Amino acid sequence: MDLTLDNPPTVAAPFGDRFAHLARLDLDGGALLMLAGQVAVDDTGEVVAPGDAGAQATRIFEIIRQVLAAHGATLADILHIRTFMTSLDDLPAYGAVRRSLFPCGPHTIPPASTTVEVSRLFLPGAVLEVEVTAALRT
Repeated sequence: MDLTLDNPPTVAAPFGDRFAHLARLDLDGGALLMLAGQVAVDDTGEVVAPGDAGAQATRIFEIIRQVLAAHGATLADILHIRTFMTSLDDLPAYGAVRRSLFPCGPHTIPPASTTVEVSRLFLPGAVLEVEVTAALRT
C-alpha cells in the first residue's frame, strides 16, 4: 500500500501550496483517489463567476476532471461527491450541471452524494466547494 500526495501541473496549485489537490492510495488492483475540496477559480486563483452556482459548478468539475486525468481516472470513476453550498437555493443550478455529467437512467446510477449548506466558503464569491473520492481500477 503506497500513499502519494499530488498537485498535478495541469491545474493551478492550491492556495499557498498549503495542501495537496489529491491523495492517492495505491492498493492491489487499483487506487483510491481522494480530491481536496475544489472551488471555481481560474489559473490565477481568482473566483470564476462570483455568486453563480451553475457556472461555478461547471468550472469545478472541469478542475476535478483535470486532477483525475492526471492519475488516469475520469468522472466515471467517481464513487462519492461531497458538496458544500452557501445556499441550498442554488441546488437547481448545481443539480442541472450534475445531471449533465452524471446521468441517471435504467442502467446508470450517479455516484453517492452528500450536499450540505454552510455559512460561507474561504473565498469571497465562491458559492460551491466540491470534493470527490474515486476508484481507479488497474
